[in-house]
Amino acid sequence: MSSNRLLAVSIAVMLGAVAPVSGAQAAEAAPAASVQPETWAAWGGTVGIRWNRELAADVGLDLGEARSALEGTSFREHERFDLRRTGSLEFRVVSGNLAAFAGGSVQARGGYVIATGAGDIDLTDFRLRPRESDPLILDIVGADGKAWFYIDRLMYELVDDNRHLAVRTMDLRISRDLAVRIGHPEVADWAIADMEMTTEVQRQGANPQQPEGGYRWHGTASSGGTYEADLFMQTFNTQYSRCDGCTGEGGNGRVVFTPSSTLKNNVNNGTSVATIPSDPRGTSKALWSADIPWYGKFSGNFAPYNNDQHPYLIWNLYRFNADGTIDQIGRSGVKHAFLTTNTGCIQNPGNSHVLGLGCTDTYGTGNNDSSSDLGPRSEIIPATNQWGRCGSIYDTNCDGAQNAGGNGQYDQRLVVREAQFSGAGQTGATYQFESWYLARQDIDIYNSMATKRATFTRNASTWSIGGNDQYRLGPAIDRWVDPLAPGANARSVELAGSEGHTKVAVKATDLGNGSWRYDYVVMNLDFARAKTSGAEPNLRVIHNFGFDRFSVPVPAGTTLTNVVFSDGDLDAANDWAFSSDGGVATWTAPVNPAPIADVPAVLNPLNWGTMFRFSFVAPVAPSEATASLHVAEAGTPAAYEAGVLAPTAPLVDPIFEDGFDGTP
Repeated sequence: MSSNRLLAVSIAVMLGAVAPVSGAQAAEAAPAASVQPETWAAWGGTVGIRWNRELAADVGLDLGEARSALEGTSFREHERFDLRRTGSLEFRVVSGNLAAFAGGSVQARGGYVIATGAGDIDLTDFRLRPRESDPLILDIVGADGKAWFYIDRLMYELVDDNRHLAVRTMDLRISRDLAVRIGHPEVADWAIADMEMTTEVQRQGANPQQPEGGYRWHGTASSGGTYEADLFMQTFNTQYSRCDGCTGEGGNGRVVFTPSSTLKNNVNNGTSVATIPSDPRGTSKALWSADIPWYGKFSGNFAPYNNDQHPYLIWNLYRFNADGTIDQIGRSGVKHAFLTTNTGCIQNPGNSHVLGLGCTDTYGTGNNDSSSDLGPRSEIIPATNQWGRCGSIYDTNCDGAQNAGGNGQYDQRLVVREAQFSGAGQTGATYQFESWYLARQDIDIYNSMATKRATFTRNASTWSIGGNDQYRLGPAIDRWVDPLAPGANARSVELAGSEGHTKVAVKATDLGNGSWRYDYVVMNLDFARAKTSGAEPNLRVIHNFGFDRFSVPVPAGTTLTNVVFSDGDLDAANDWAFSSDGGVATWTAPVNPAPIADVPAVLNPLNWGTMFRFSFVAPVAPSEATASLHVAEAGTPAAYEAGVLAPTAPLVDPIFEDGFDGTP
């Protein structure tokens, strides 16, 4: 289904134009059709633009300097312009949310004159005008009356007792006409800027909405059970953002790729219904869907955790090599979510900082590329989804006040070298992007993540991503070895406990002449033995390390060849060291030569959201064995064990010290 079609369906739900929910759902949920939309209007205020200037230069757009801009930039580094108090932007409101634009326009004071090889585009005093064919798209109209750019993926809320409409973020995209005009038809519909807008509401109605409070938090009782959090990744798409030193296929340029990700809250309200139809993981085990808190960082302390709790996003890139191995070649930092538009709800909570029953929301490409919303994974306790705000890059002195994070255009992004996904060295390889949402107390992490195929094409000065199909909920490691149908000489084992989830998969490949190649892949999903101080809301995460050693048994005296360690970062200095003695093959993380007090002296541990591969060739066929993962931080157990295949004599009734039975 197209994004515009999804938007149209969402609007229809909000306006009560679709069939009512089932009887069991209606028993708990207020019918959407009972809330009537009202048409409001706004004018004045400010509008801001944060251009992706690297991408603009790549496609031949010379943006020049902002004209008549206000002094300074916004927190998210937008160049800001006043909006004139002439004309107004009309929009429909349902349950405290903007449901659709209805007409009118607003005009900026100032703007840009953009130089292109095909002539200038004058965006001085540009206007934002709703598109007749799509009520959630705004066209940017220049001096010539043409819409060379447009805006979608708006995230908005009514604030200050409904006196202002605040659009916190929206993607500014290249129109098809502009893409053709500049000789880059492949960049049509690409996001090239992030925008924000705060307008003054000049006309409003009574705004009937469901009262705040009484939220259905995780763990509270429903009329027939208990509400539980279960967030789904509904869809995502990935785009090229920028490159440092790109030369094309097989090059050494650092490329940034960024997703636009759409989530959906569980639709169950006493009856089991598919949230993501046709996907094996698309139906929640929670019969009663909980509301999910969505409060931006430093916005205050709110129920149910008395902090500024919000979900997080991460994304990864994997290469499935022609020889049957897999490598994780790119990984992002953490995107901090801050607002939900509650689109297409079964029950709208009437609060843009609480995701309600069956509601969807999208974080667009531009905002997921915002330096002011990204942070390192090291600040998160992934199994509990707690953020160590104290001492983070946004609160370095732990005073509870937000400071600038200090990110550059390549920090906390998914960065991958051109040679890792293109060129002769990758002949026969295929690729999968992976996008995750992480929500506190989510009962199923696997339906909050998804993968999809990607292909890469070099177009003069940009990289285009094709494929964008074969969508499936769950992690990429399950694409490599299916835990339900692993096939011959393969295994996939999940280690799950209070410290998080880890998957260990292995393939043994017969090379002939008695030789076998063993490929072990360990995916640390959300495991961390974190060391912390303080408590929420001023929790400090001192470190959140995962594993620092991986071992498998081998026959004593056996010579292992073609030994490989792959962490996907092309930095040999942090590779794990290999040893084989005493009947055990072991890879160990390097030691930090300048350790920090109270922090284990380990470099490059296998931390959460990260996959490592360990491979060798042995002259012994596979049999059942036990692999060991040693935890970087001291504690109990010191190591976790998993049933795998290895070149050793069969084991009889293995004992697993950690309580896991090692079965898929």
